[in-house]
Amino acid sequence: MAVSNLFSKRQKVLRGEVPDVYQYDTLSLKLRNQIIFIIQGALGKKTTEYNMGITTTSFTGRIYENIRNTLIREYGETSLAGEANAMIDIFTRLKREPDIELCLDIVEIAFGIIDSVMREVFPNSKQRLGLTQSPDDAITELNQRLKADGVGYEFVSGEIIRIDSQFIHSEVVKPALVLLQGDPCFEGTKSEFFSAHSHYRHGKYKETLVDCLKSFESCMKAICEKHKWEFKPGDTAKKLIETCLVKNLIPVYMQEQFTQLRCLLESGVPTIRNKEGGHGQGTEVKEVPQRLASYVLHLTAANIVFLAECEKGLP
Repeated sequence: MAVSNLFSKRQKVLRGEVPDVYQYDTLSLKLRNQIIFIIQGALGKKTTEYNMGITTTSFTGRIYENIRNTLIREYGETSLAGEANAMIDIFTRLKREPDIELCLDIVEIAFGIIDSVMREVFPNSKQRLGLTQSPDDAITELNQRLKADGVGYEFVSGEIIRIDSQFIHSEVVKPALVLLQGDPCFEGTKSEFFSAHSHYRHGKYKETLVDCLKSFESCMKAICEKHKWEFKPGDTAKKLIETCLVKNLIPVYMQEQFTQLRCLLESGVPTIRNKEGGHGQGTEVKEVPQRLASYVLHLTAANIVFLAECEKGLP
């Protein structure tokens, strides 16, 4: 369903009353209600069926039960909000929950099902199930609503991820996600990059650095393996970079221009991770600041995009 550009919205824009900086701590009640409307449009509202005098749980009802069962099992709870009906239980918890991360758990699981299961169901069953939104439409509206409310998260490739800069996110992180999603040889890289993103979203910045390096190294190993270039499983990032350059992953005629890039690749992600995230702390507990984790995450994404694009140009 298209997001309507209402009169009140236009006036807020004219007065400069729109968020220009993302926040990560709260979801307004308005946004929570909007998310519920989207989920109901894409999953349906009819949770029971009546046939031959017997009331049974509908397909939509079973989906909501699956979402609730997943959440209560992980949380170690017996109910989300004390409601018998799974759909009502989920939405009541979503409206009341003060912790944004737990709210996003609900959103991520629901939209993960919309993005996978409902893609197969929607074309032939939308009328029977009372669906009013396609999966693509639902995901697009969710991301638009989050952005309009100044909430720095987005649903991409099956996961809720944190956005720090809209430009960097759209120009660096999203292309990396698309590249990793589309090529089976980058399966390990994708898993580690998503893990880094998950750690970052949950404020685990040391773990973010560790998984960034794993993802960066896995990307180069995947390229080496795909082209049967000799490398050892235990090769460090520096050694893998040397192999990729020797094998003309970057064309020979361009290597002079990329001298600084090589320095960046050698001294960027690996060095930061080695100094801040990968070794013993001694007697002093080291804290990795959010700004450093953000920089490394985006630097990793940029490196992955560059290397993967270069790989596409190999004979």
